[in-house]
Amino acid sequence: MSEQKTLLNRALPGLLIAGSLAGVGAVMVGLLSLAPQVDDGSSGTVAAGEPRPGVVLDAKNAAGAFVLPPTVGPGGQGVPLTPAVLDAPPPPAAESVIPAIPPAKDAKARPTRIRIPDIKVNAPIGSVSVDLQGVLGTPPLTKPNLTGWYRFSPVPGEVGPAVINGHVNTRKGAAVFNRLSELSKGDKIYVYRSDGKITRFTVSGIEQVSKSAFPTSRVYGNTSDAQLRLITCGGVYNKADHSYSDNIVVYATLSKKKV
Repeated sequence: MSEQKTLLNRALPGLLIAGSLAGVGAVMVGLLSLAPQVDDGSSGTVAAGEPRPGVVLDAKNAAGAFVLPPTVGPGGQGVPLTPAVLDAPPPPAAESVIPAIPPAKDAKARPTRIRIPDIKVNAPIGSVSVDLQGVLGTPPLTKPNLTGWYRFSPVPGEVGPAVINGHVNTRKGAAVFNRLSELSKGDKIYVYRSDGKITRFTVSGIEQVSKSAFPTSRVYGNTSDAQLRLITCGGVYNKADHSYSDNIVVYATLSKKKV
C-alpha cells in the first residue's frame, strides 16, 4: 500500500492518518498530509510517492490516452479494475446508510474477525500500526490468513473509514485477500467485534490503483458515516523488490448492525 505520513490519533477519525482514520464524527482538518504510507500487503513494505493529480492512463496503440473515470467503479466478474481520478470521492453507498455505532465505552473494543462469503474469507483480525517512517504495517507473513486492522482507525461500525489490510499471497502461496479483486458492488462483508457487536458492510465500489498515485483522500479521508476499507496488493509483481505495482482497494458502507 502507499502513502506517507505519521500516526494520527484515534480521536481524529477518518483522518488520513489519524487514521487511516480515527473514528468519530469530527471533520478532517487538513491532516490528510499525515496519512500513513500504505504497506503493499504482499511480501514486504513499500513506500510510494505522493499522489499526483491529473494522472492519465496510456491506452497504448489503441485510441491514445484516456482520462481516468470520474468515480470508483462497481467491479464485478469480467470487469477490469481501474482507478478513478484522484479527487473523486468514495463511491456512494450501495444500500441505505444506517446510523453508526456510538464510540465504544470500552476503550479496548476492537474487531476480531472478518467474514466475506462471496470470496470465502473467514479470518481473524489482528492489529497493525505504523513504523517510525510512517509506513503502515501488515500482518506477519508467517500468518497468511491473518488480517490487520489499523488500530488508530475507527473500530468498524463507528463513524469514519475503518481500515483492514491483508496479504494477497506469500512465498508459500495464496493468502487471505487473494480473491479481494473479485468483489463487486452489493457484496457483503461482516466484521465481528470484541464487545459482541456484529457489523455488516455492503461493498460500494472497488478499484486498482498505482502505488505511485494512491488516492489518499478517498481512502483515508473523514466520512460522516461508518465505512470500511479493505486493502491488499495487485498489479505486476517485481521479484527484485518483492512487491507489487498496485493496490486493490475495496470501499464499503455500514448497512446492518447487531448491537
